[in-house]
Amino acid sequence: MARHDGGDSAKTIPVRDLQKGIKEAVDSAQDDRVVVTRRGRPAAVLLGVEGKDWETVVLETSPGFWNLIEERRAEPTLSTEELVGELSSR
Repeated sequence: MARHDGGDSAKTIPVRDLQKGIKEAVDSAQDDRVVVTRRGRPAAVLLGVEGKDWETVVLETSPGFWNLIEERRAEPTLSTEELVGELSSR
Protein backbone atom coordinates (compact mmCIF):
# COMPACT_ATOMS: atom_id res chain seq x y z
CA MET A 1 0.00 0.00 0.00
CA ALA A 2 1.43 3.36 -1.02
CA ARG A 3 1.11 6.77 0.59
CA HIS A 4 -0.04 9.73 -1.52
CA ASP A 5 0.96 13.20 -0.35
CA GLY A 6 -0.65 15.54 -2.91
CA GLY A 7 -2.62 17.79 -0.55
CA ASP A 8 -4.59 15.43 1.66
CA SER A 9 -2.55 12.41 2.56
CA ALA A 10 -4.17 9.05 1.96
CA LYS A 11 -3.02 5.52 1.46
CA THR A 12 -3.61 4.02 -1.96
CA ILE A 13 -3.94 0.50 -3.27
CA PRO A 14 -4.38 -0.53 -6.90
CA VAL A 15 -7.62 -2.43 -7.53
CA ARG A 16 -5.62 -5.39 -8.88
CA ASP A 17 -3.89 -5.70 -5.46
CA LEU A 18 -7.06 -5.24 -3.42
CA GLN A 19 -8.14 -8.89 -3.26
CA LYS A 20 -4.85 -10.10 -1.85
CA GLY A 21 -4.47 -7.03 0.38
CA ILE A 22 -8.05 -6.50 1.55
CA LYS A 23 -7.33 -7.22 5.23
CA GLU A 24 -4.47 -4.71 5.31
CA ALA A 25 -6.58 -2.15 3.41
CA VAL A 26 -9.53 -2.52 5.81
CA ASP A 27 -7.21 -2.32 8.82
CA SER A 28 -5.54 0.81 7.40
CA ALA A 29 -8.93 2.37 6.64
CA GLN A 30 -9.70 2.43 10.37
CA ASP A 31 -7.01 5.11 10.81
CA ASP A 32 -7.02 6.90 7.45
CA ARG A 33 -8.81 6.85 4.11
CA VAL A 34 -7.60 4.27 1.62
CA VAL A 35 -8.00 5.24 -2.02
CA VAL A 36 -8.44 2.33 -4.43
CA THR A 37 -6.97 3.16 -7.82
CA ARG A 38 -7.63 1.79 -11.30
CA ARG A 39 -4.93 2.46 -13.89
CA GLY A 40 -3.39 4.98 -11.48
CA ARG A 41 -6.58 7.03 -11.04
CA PRO A 42 -8.87 7.10 -7.97
CA ALA A 43 -11.77 4.64 -8.33
CA ALA A 44 -13.11 4.19 -4.76
CA VAL A 45 -12.43 5.13 -1.15
CA LEU A 46 -12.42 2.80 1.84
CA LEU A 47 -13.50 4.44 5.09
CA GLY A 48 -13.14 2.66 8.41
CA VAL A 49 -16.36 2.40 10.39
CA GLU A 50 -15.31 -0.03 13.10
CA GLY A 51 -16.99 0.87 16.40
CA LYS A 52 -19.82 2.86 14.79
CA ASP A 53 -23.42 1.67 14.82
CA TRP A 54 -25.35 0.90 11.62
CA GLU A 55 -27.54 4.02 11.81
CA THR A 56 -24.50 6.30 12.04
CA VAL A 57 -22.82 4.57 9.09
CA VAL A 58 -25.96 4.78 6.97
CA LEU A 59 -26.55 8.47 7.74
CA GLU A 60 -22.91 9.49 7.29
CA THR A 61 -22.84 7.89 3.85
CA SER A 62 -26.31 8.95 2.68
CA PRO A 63 -26.35 11.63 -0.06
CA GLY A 64 -30.04 12.25 0.68
CA PHE A 65 -29.31 12.97 4.33
CA TRP A 66 -26.50 15.40 3.46
CA ASN A 67 -28.71 17.12 0.85
CA LEU A 68 -31.32 17.63 3.57
CA ILE A 69 -28.65 19.08 5.90
CA GLU A 70 -27.42 21.46 3.17
CA GLU A 71 -30.98 22.61 2.40
CA ARG A 72 -31.61 23.27 6.09
CA ARG A 73 -28.35 25.20 6.47
CA ALA A 74 -29.42 27.47 3.61
CA GLU A 75 -32.63 28.45 5.43
CA PRO A 76 -32.74 31.56 7.62
CA THR A 77 -31.87 30.98 11.28
CA LEU A 78 -32.47 32.76 14.56
CA SER A 79 -29.82 33.78 17.05
CA THR A 80 -30.24 32.59 20.63
CA GLU A 81 -31.30 36.09 21.64
CA GLU A 82 -33.95 36.22 18.88
CA LEU A 83 -35.30 32.81 19.88
CA VAL A 84 -35.47 33.76 23.57
CA GLY A 85 -37.25 37.00 22.59
CA GLU A 86 -39.80 35.13 20.47
CA LEU A 87 -40.45 32.53 23.16
CA SER A 88 -40.84 35.11 25.94
CA SER A 89 -43.36 37.12 23.91
CA ARG A 90 -45.73 34.14 23.75
